[in-house]
Formats: sequence, C-alpha cells, structure tokens
Amino acid sequence: MPSPPPPQPTPLPFWNTNLPPNQHIPTCPPYLAYAHTDPKDRLILSTPDQNHTPQTWAEIRTLLRENRLDAFQRRPSDLRRYREYCHALTQRHGSVMEFVVQHRLNWSDLTPKGTEPFECEGDHRVLLNDWPYGLDPRIAHLVVWTKHALPADPGSAIGDMLPATRAAIQEFVDERFVEECGREKVLWFKNWASLKSVHAVEHFHVLLFDPPSGFVERVTGGDVAVGVAGVDV
Repeated sequence: MPSPPPPQPTPLPFWNTNLPPNQHIPTCPPYLAYAHTDPKDRLILSTPDQNHTPQTWAEIRTLLRENRLDAFQRRPSDLRRYREYCHALTQRHGSVMEFVVQHRLNWSDLTPKGTEPFECEGDHRVLLNDWPYGLDPRIAHLVVWTKHALPADPGSAIGDMLPATRAAIQEFVDERFVEECGREKVLWFKNWASLKSVHAVEHFHVLLFDPPSGFVERVTGGDVAVGVAGVDV
C-alpha cells in the first residue's frame, strides 16, 4: 500500500501557519521552539490544515503491523494547540503528568490494589485521548491508564514491550473492547518509551473503528476530552 502524501508546507514561518494574518507574530512562541530541532513536527506545523490527509483504518493497521508508531501525526492546527496546551500545563501544574493524575484520572494514590494488571477496576481507567491523532473521523481514540507497570523490553533500543506485557494488554483489550466491537474494528498500541509524552503513568492507546452507539460513552464513563471541551488548564 502506498504511503500517504507528505505534508505540503507554506512559505510562512511554521509558527504562523494556520493562523489568520492578524495573529501572525515575528518570532517563534516558546511552546513551538522545540520544532526548530524536530524536522517531523516542523514540517507538520508548516502544513495548512486543508492539505492534511487523515490516516485511514487500513493505513493504521499497516503502521501497527510494521511497528511504525512514529508515523502517527496530528492535524497541523491540533499539533500546535497540543504543544501550547502541554506548555501551559507545565507552567501551571509543574508537569503534564501532575495534571493528568490529579484532574483527568482523579487518582490520589498511584499504588495498585491488585497484584496483576487489570485485576482490580480501581487500578485502571479508560478515557478519551485529549489530543487524538489526525485519523478518519469514524475512529474513536481512547487511552487506557493503569497504576501497574507495563515493563518494556530491556533489550529494545526504543523501549518496546516485553512479550508478557503485550499478552496482558491483549487479553484486557479482547475482554473490554473486542467482545462488543469486533476484532476487525479494534486496534491498540503502546508507545515506545522514546515516544511517550507522559512517562510517569503507564498507558496504552485503543482505536475503535465506528464503534456501536453509546459504547464509547459507556466504557469511558461519559468522559469528555479536554481538547474538545476547551477545559481551562
């Protein structure tokens, strides 16, 4: 299957792309300064939203089969908002992790009660991804957070999973998602350690293609993504 077309940048400085002219500024804002040394994100940020192509279910299956997790990307304006959001969280809460634990997960104690992952309901939560990737709009993007360690393979240069970790997650996904949504409509992945934006709380991603009506609301307890709700950080 051919790769999706590459982003098409504009001649504007990347930090002004997708902004109306009256919001253009002469210098890069602090929350986008990282992109000067990040060619992938700089190219995405330089791309008009109308030139962005959402990733399809078939493309996602290929990326996961080939373990190309670094190929996921957000819509350009969403990436900008996401980086601004993370910068604001760090300024106001000390870190993204502190905000997630206190305000999204509402966990006061990260010590698990169960001895095995997913054994105790209070040790994990399923939430919407606050800033999902730029995917086909029929795809629901969820995140499963857990108090348990999900060990990486010490022999992996990128921090990929141990086989036992993969098996434990697959069993949970089968029971929680596949039984109702169908195997062909459920995908999951756990970011390599080198790709994580929140390091202190273990989590993995679940993608559902056109899930049954009401399923996402039920499995997340009616969660609303802060990126959608515009929650004050």
